[in-house]
Amino acid sequence: CGGTKQSPINVDTAQAIFSPDLRPIQLSGYSLPANQLLKLKNNGHTVVLELPDSLALAGGYAQQYRAAQLHLHWGSPAGAGSEHTVNGRRFAAEIHVVHYNTKYDSFKEAMVHPDGLAVLGAFLEVGHGENQYYHEILKHLHEIQEVGQETLVPGFNIAGLLPANLKLYFHYNGSLTTPPCYQTVKWTIFNQTMLLSHHQMSVLVSTLKSPEDELLQNNYRPVQSLHGRQVLASFQTTPSVKLAPG
Repeated sequence: CGGTKQSPINVDTAQAIFSPDLRPIQLSGYSLPANQLLKLKNNGHTVVLELPDSLALAGGYAQQYRAAQLHLHWGSPAGAGSEHTVNGRRFAAEIHVVHYNTKYDSFKEAMVHPDGLAVLGAFLEVGHGENQYYHEILKHLHEIQEVGQETLVPGFNIAGLLPANLKLYFHYNGSLTTPPCYQTVKWTIFNQTMLLSHHQMSVLVSTLKSPEDELLQNNYRPVQSLHGRQVLASFQTTPSVKLAPG
């Protein structure tokens, strides 16, 4: 997993370059009917929800990408576990929604090409109320505690797992964060965080087992060096010198 375009990274907002060309991310087909069953699996590294390729990115990327799966990274009751950090700050957890370029026949084929993958990332934090969308996944975790176990989850609005504001994000070229770490991912990291209840977060960090039969915790990769890569922002991250009155 060497290389100069590895992920995750620390997003230094002072160094991020505002790019007016970054259009709002648009999701297509993300609302699934309850009679469409989705496979949820403990693969030993994380919890994976397989997504039908009817889910797609309709805007924000120059090329067409369709969804393959989503998964989560988290810490432990003692500490945060997002993969990306912002100005050195690690968040409680992070969701990744993985898409592949439609010019390739499959995720497996796409993942080796430089323009093959697009991943949407969002940070999760503890808030007050239950998050109804994350509940659709978290309520099934006890069914897949052991590595390799899977269950079926009724379809729901997958877009609810991501921020409402898809206009504000950071963008950079990076890699998969688990082996084989292919450097083929165009990353979108949303600026708005998602809130889960304290109970929901504890279910996430304390339910699944690892291959060693211990609790699966701290399943995040440390931040990697930028090696001169630019991080773009779809919005102005540094306050301008002239402040409007009031």
